[in-house]
Amino acid sequence: MIPRLLSLLCLRLCVGQTDIPDNGPPPKPSLSAWPSSVLPTKSSVTMQCRSPTPSEFFILKKEGLVFDSKKPNDSTEMAEFHIPELQQNDGGHYTCETYSKWPNGISSQPSDALLLLVTGYLSKPSLQAYHQGTVAAGSKVTLQCQKEGSVLGPISFALLKEGRSSPVQMRSSVGTVLDFSLQNVTARDSGKYRCVYYQPRARYRASAPSNPLEISVTGPTMPQGNNESLVKLDKIISVNFCATVMTTFVGITPGQEDGCLILTLHIE
Repeated sequence: MIPRLLSLLCLRLCVGQTDIPDNGPPPKPSLSAWPSSVLPTKSSVTMQCRSPTPSEFFILKKEGLVFDSKKPNDSTEMAEFHIPELQQNDGGHYTCETYSKWPNGISSQPSDALLLLVTGYLSKPSLQAYHQGTVAAGSKVTLQCQKEGSVLGPISFALLKEGRSSPVQMRSSVGTVLDFSLQNVTARDSGKYRCVYYQPRARYRASAPSNPLEISVTGPTMPQGNNESLVKLDKIISVNFCATVMTTFVGITPGQEDGCLILTLHIE
């Protein structure tokens, strides 16, 4: 009885719900941009569409219209769409869909929309912090992005961080100034920040990025080993059975304590 229960538990945790087909459409894929979704004109971007299930075709759409289609890369459930020499008209909302024979030869739901911004078509804004110098861990940091001149129609602002492929925050504004708040900052929030503003509808013209503003977060740091334990804490499930049966499954580490079988499932 116990081995059967453990087998079912392991199957449910290791395989996952998305691998068990049902009568609905395939799960929707995810779409990301590399190296970033905010890039200067004449640069290149690669759109990566990933599917959680086997797919025969990947379809990239821009503003609801087919932009390109491809077969998946070898041995992966992913297709890459390369857009070279970015221009202003490349900006906009992109989604991707997949097509497969499972279950009935239908397309998946579209991925969440990704907004691609091509910068350099409006004057750059300024970015400043309310508190200069280093910031204590756990505190709040407010960064203010401001554009010059008057507002001609609705605009939105995006906060960027060096090394991150997507904006930290994106918000609309009715004026020329917008505050971005970073709550409970940690050392991971340290780095160089920039901001841009853009027109939130076609033609999606975006400004040049502001000059970089460096944020340094100080505070006690935890040894690397402890950090890894904390990161993986929510991925470890312990199951205790008061029995003497010792059964080993893939991904399960058995142990014996106080006459009870202690199984720890490590979910990667």
